[in-house]
Amino acid sequence: MPQQRGPEESATLRFGVLGPVRAWRGEELLATGSPQQRALLAALLLREGRTATASELIDALWGEEPPPRALAAVRTYASRLRKVLSPGVLVSESGGYALRLGDARSLDVAAAQELAAEAEKAKNAGDLCHARQLLNEALALWDGESLASVPGPYADTQRTRLEEWRLQLLESRLYMDLEQGCHAEAVSELTALTAAHPLRERLRELLMVALYRSGRQAEALAVYADTRRLLADELGVDPRPGLKDIQQRILQADPSLAEPSAPAQEVSSAPVRPAQLPATVPDFTGRASFVAELGEVLASAEGRVMAVSALAGIGGVGKTTLAVHVAHQARSAFPDGQLYMDLQGAGPRAAEPETVLGSFLRALGTADSAIPDSLEERAALYRSVLDGRRVLVLLDNAKDAAQVRPLLPGTEGCAALVTSRVRMVDLAGAHLVDLDVMSPDEALSLFTKIVGEERVAAERKAALDVVAACGFLPLAIRIAASRLAARRTWTVSVLAAKLADERRRLDELQAGDLAVKATFELGYGQLEPAQARAFRLLGLADGPDISLAAAAAVLDLPVDDTEDLLESLVDTSLLESAAPGRYRYHDLVRLYARACAERDEHPPSERDAAMSRLLDFYLATVSGVYLIERPGDRLVDHLEHAAYPGLTFSDRHPAQDWLYSEAVCLLACVRQTMRTGMMRRAVDVLWAAVDLAESGANSKEYEAVAALLRDVAREEGDPRTEARALTALAFVHQHNGSRFDVAIEEAQSANELARSADDPLTACWSSNISGVIALYQNRNDAGEVHLTGAIENFRALGDRPGEASALCNLSRVHLATGRTETAVELARQGTAMYDDMGHALKGANGRYALGLALTQSGKLAEATECLHQALWVFRDSRQRLWEGMTLFRLAELDLAARRPAQAAPNAEMALTLLRGIGGEWRHANVLTVLGRSLNGIGQLDRAQVCWREALELLEALGAPEADEVRGLLKVASAA
Repeated sequence: MPQQRGPEESATLRFGVLGPVRAWRGEELLATGSPQQRALLAALLLREGRTATASELIDALWGEEPPPRALAAVRTYASRLRKVLSPGVLVSESGGYALRLGDARSLDVAAAQELAAEAEKAKNAGDLCHARQLLNEALALWDGESLASVPGPYADTQRTRLEEWRLQLLESRLYMDLEQGCHAEAVSELTALTAAHPLRERLRELLMVALYRSGRQAEALAVYADTRRLLADELGVDPRPGLKDIQQRILQADPSLAEPSAPAQEVSSAPVRPAQLPATVPDFTGRASFVAELGEVLASAEGRVMAVSALAGIGGVGKTTLAVHVAHQARSAFPDGQLYMDLQGAGPRAAEPETVLGSFLRALGTADSAIPDSLEERAALYRSVLDGRRVLVLLDNAKDAAQVRPLLPGTEGCAALVTSRVRMVDLAGAHLVDLDVMSPDEALSLFTKIVGEERVAAERKAALDVVAACGFLPLAIRIAASRLAARRTWTVSVLAAKLADERRRLDELQAGDLAVKATFELGYGQLEPAQARAFRLLGLADGPDISLAAAAAVLDLPVDDTEDLLESLVDTSLLESAAPGRYRYHDLVRLYARACAERDEHPPSERDAAMSRLLDFYLATVSGVYLIERPGDRLVDHLEHAAYPGLTFSDRHPAQDWLYSEAVCLLACVRQTMRTGMMRRAVDVLWAAVDLAESGANSKEYEAVAALLRDVAREEGDPRTEARALTALAFVHQHNGSRFDVAIEEAQSANELARSADDPLTACWSSNISGVIALYQNRNDAGEVHLTGAIENFRALGDRPGEASALCNLSRVHLATGRTETAVELARQGTAMYDDMGHALKGANGRYALGLALTQSGKLAEATECLHQALWVFRDSRQRLWEGMTLFRLAELDLAARRPAQAAPNAEMALTLLRGIGGEWRHANVLTVLGRSLNGIGQLDRAQVCWREALELLEALGAPEADEVRGLLKVASAA
C-alpha cells in the first residue's frame, strides 16, 4: 500500500534560480542551506531533470581545484537537500543525482522559457499586444541577479547566460513598446539600460528610435555620436550596420522610421477594437434609397484610400438615425472597430479636433503619455495608428469641414460618415447626401410603428394629418407619436386637433430650424406640469451634460423624484441619457428649453433660483472634496455659505473621481453665474476646486474662467471677488511655470484688494503665492518678506495648514540662500503640522520641501525616503505635476549621490509626465538635470543636446538659470 503523504509534503514544490536560489512548498520558503549546497541545487535544477554525475557536480561547484573531500561534501549536500524536499524529488542514480519535478513550470526559468516561446508565436502571428504581455510576465519572474550569491564556475557561466537571455527578452519587449506607440515611456527605461550596458548596440538602436519618435531628433543623433566614440575608445571598432542605418534614416527623415508599424495599444490579450456606435433605433423606417447609396459607398472603402460620406439636412430630419443605422449594417466590413463622436457643431462650443483625436487615440489603445500635444501631431499619429486597419468613423453633428478634416482616417480600408446641418461642399472627395424630410408613406409607417397598428388603422386620415402637421420630420413625428403612445386615453384625432390649432402648429413647421422648434413645442405642450418645469429649468445649465445629483439641485427635488422626471423626459425624446446617472440635451433642444424658461417660468426669479441652487450644490460638494483632502483646513470657513446641500464622501478616492469627472460642468457653472448675487459663490467654487489647476488636468479651462471672473468683478466693483480671482490666476500661473512677472503682479494686486475688502485669508494666500514666485525669480529677500508675513497672518487666523504651507515655502528660500540647517528645520515643522492634521496630499508637499532640504544638507538616505513617500501620494492623488516634479528632484538627489545611471531614467520619466503642463521653465530645468545625468554615464553628445534645448528655453524666458547651462556647455565643448 503506498505511503500516505502529510499535507506539508503533498503541497506543490516550486523552485527559483532567477534571483536567489530558493525552494517553496506551497507558500512556505524552505531552508536550502549553505551557498555550496544552493550551488548543488542550482546545478541540478538547471539540468532540467537530467542526471549529473558526481564528477560533474564537483566541477560545477569547485572547478579545477576541488577540496580533498569534495565527493563527501557533495553527498552531504545531497543528503541534506533530500530531507528538505519531498520524497522522490532528489534521486540517486548511475553514481550521480537528478531532480524529478512533476511540473516543469515549477522552476521559474522553465516558466520563463514557456512564456517567451508563446510570446514569439504571438509576435509571428502579428499580435504584438499579447506578445508584449507574455514577455512582461516572463521578465517579472526575475528577482534580482540570477543565482545570486551562488559560488562556483558553473554558477558564473549560467549567471552570464541568464543575464544575456534577460536582456534579449527586454530588447524584444522594448521593440514591441516602440511598435505600439509607447516611445515616450520607453526612453526612460532605455536610458537606464544603456547606462548599465553601454556597449550593447541594440539598446542604443532602440533608444535612437524612441527619441526620434518622441520628437527629439537631435538627441537621437547624439546617441549615435556617443556610441561611436565609446566603441572607438573601448574596443577600437565602428558601430555595427544596424546603428548606422538608423542614423541615416533619421538624417533623411525616413517616414517609416517615424511611425510605428503596429497600432498603439494598451497591453491586452487582443488588439483594441473600439465599438462606439450608439444603438440603432429598433423602429428605423424607410430611407431605403439612402441606406443603399451609403452602404455602397462604405463597401467601396476596401482598396480605396478612404471612403467619406457627408449627410446634410435640417435639425430633426434624421441624419444621426440614418447614419447610425447604416454604420451598424456596415460593421462587418470594418472588423477593426468603429469610432463615434458627437462634434456638437450646432452648439456654442463645438468639440475641438485635438480633443476628439485624443479620445479616438485612447479608444484605439494609445497610452495617454504617447499622445502628442499639437493638433498636427495627433492627426499624424491617428493616421499611423489606423494604417493597415479597417475602421469606420462616424462624426456626428459637425460644425464645418475644417472641424472634420483632421478627424478623417486618410488610410486605405477605412471610411468616415459625417452628419452636419451644413452641406460640406468644401470637404474634398466626400460623397455628399442631402437628407430631406420623409415621404408621406415613410412618415406614416414610422408613426404607426410607435403608436401601434390598431390605433392608426382606426383613424388613418387623422394620422396622415398628424404627420403632415409635423412637416414629415422624423424627430417631430417620433415626439408626437411617443406622446400619443404614452396616453392611452387620447385618440389620434385628439392629437391631430391639437396640431391643427394655430397656436400649436407654427408656419415654420415645414422648413428650417424653426421646424424643429415647432416640433419641440408639440412635445413640450404635452408634458405634465412637473415635466415641463424640469424641461425648462434643466436647459438653463451650461456644460455638456448634467448629473442626476446636480439636476436634483436645479429642480429642488429629491434625487429619486428627479430621476423619475428625467427618465420620463428621456421617454419623450426631449432628453437623452448620456450614461447611467447623467443626462444631456441635444443642443437645439437645450436652446428651445431655455426659450421656454424665458417665456413660461413664473415667477421669472425661479430661473435665477435654479442656477443659484446648482451653484450652491457645486460649492457645498467641492468644499467637502477640498476638506477630505485637507482635514482641518480653514479655507472652507472663509467661503460663502451654500444654502443647498452637496454630496458627501467618506473616502478621498471617490471624492477625487467626482471632482475630475464633474470638472467641465463645474467650471461651466462658475462661468455662467458671474453676476451680482452669485459672483462671490462662483469665485469660491473656483477657489475650492484648486486641485483642477494644481494637477494640470484642467488648468487651461480653470485659468480662462478665473480671468473672466476677475474682469467681471472689476466691472461690478467687487474687490473681494476680484482679489480671490486674482489669487486663483496667480496660483495657476505659478504652477504653469511661466509668466512669473504677470503672476507676481496678480498676487500683489490680490493682496492689496483683499486688505481693502477685509478678506484676511485671501491676503494670506496671495502673500504665500508672492513668496513662491519671488523664489522662482531668485528674489529671495522679497520672498522671505512675503512668506514671513504670510506665516504671521496665518497664525493670527488660526489657519495651521496655511501656516504649514508658508513654512515649507520659506524653507525653500532658506535653502536658496545657503541656510541649510534652518531650511531642514522649517520643512520639518511644516510637514509635522500637516501630519498632525492628517493631510495626506499636503503632507506630500511638505515631504517634497523636506526632501529638497535634506538633499542639500547631504542627508541623502532620509531625503530619498521623503521624496519616495511624496511620490506615492502624488501618484495616488492624480497630481501629475507634482509627480513629475518629485521624479525631477529624485534625479537631482541621484546626481548628488553620484548615481547618474539612476538619475537619467528619473529625469526622463519627469519629462514624460510634465508634457503639456508645468511650463517651459520647469521643462528646461528637467532638461538641464537630464543632461548632467547623461554626461555622467558617458552620453556626452546627447547631454549637450539637452543643454542646448534648455538654454534656448531659458534665454527666451530671461531666466537666470541660463548662466548655469551656458557654463555646462562651455565645459563640455572644452573637453
